[in-house]
Amino acid sequence: MADRVERLTNLLALLLETREPLTLHVIAAELGGQYPASEQARRAGFERDKAALREIGIEISSVTLSGDRAGEMGYWVERSSYELPDLGLEPDEVRALQVALAMTRPDSAVGEEALWKLGGVAGGVGGPVRMHLPELKLLPMLRAAVAARRPVGFEYGEVDRVVEPWGVLLRDGFWYLVGFDRHRKARRTFRVDRIVGDVVELEEHFERGGDTDLRSALPDDPLLLGAEGATTTEAVIRIGVRRAAGVVRELGSERVRAVLDGGGVEVTVPYVNEAAMRSWVLGHLEDAEVIEPAELRSSIVAWLEGCLR
Repeated sequence: MADRVERLTNLLALLLETREPLTLHVIAAELGGQYPASEQARRAGFERDKAALREIGIEISSVTLSGDRAGEMGYWVERSSYELPDLGLEPDEVRALQVALAMTRPDSAVGEEALWKLGGVAGGVGGPVRMHLPELKLLPMLRAAVAARRPVGFEYGEVDRVVEPWGVLLRDGFWYLVGFDRHRKARRTFRVDRIVGDVVELEEHFERGGDTDLRSALPDDPLLLGAEGATTTEAVIRIGVRRAAGVVRELGSERVRAVLDGGGVEVTVPYVNEAAMRSWVLGHLEDAEVIEPAELRSSIVAWLEGCLR
């Protein structure tokens, strides 16, 4: 089950971008496993999410559908009611707000609550939604480009890109831009914090085609985040007897390379995201040892040594 912060973020993005009301069945399918399979549990979770969004000032519109879906409820978020209108601030007022925001230290819990106060329900600190969302300076421009359907240019992986942005998603604590890479003529996913320098918005518009579904943009397995267009590496991990059965259930028996004396196993684990791979290995404590590749083993050792300094 997805982290609730991510589910709320992705639910809001989905309801903002839809061109027609979405049923709960469609919403659950679009968010791919982020709601329970049971209809009753799914409905309860969705109602809690609606209440949480309402607490921070976001209203979800609904309508009773007709035709093939007669009697079902359809949901969406009116962009005009969600987006902040021009406040008409004078330049000195803008600078004063910037100073105030800097003083709140947005990366801290104090700054987090201050931001919710500015944009949420009056007196709304302490509501059901209290979370830390990583904020990056490029996010406002990327979100604006998504809404305006304007291509953006930036440097990523030492290559200049021109991308038609479809949406911005949160996964495992990182923001990802999903869109059509014009040079590669295919959908690509970019981790926003790895974009080098500024993002330039082009003075043109694009039309989103039929295959712009964000549902499959990010893999469910965090070890494979970034796999699209990247090289997948296979690690060999030795697992002790205490955790061997659980790892085999998680990965599948086809990933077992050898059964060791004493009941442990050696498994192969595909990954792209080294940080996620490191987290997976360290999550098994002393019961996991990286055998291959040597580069991954050295990287984890160096990371652990750095923690001791």
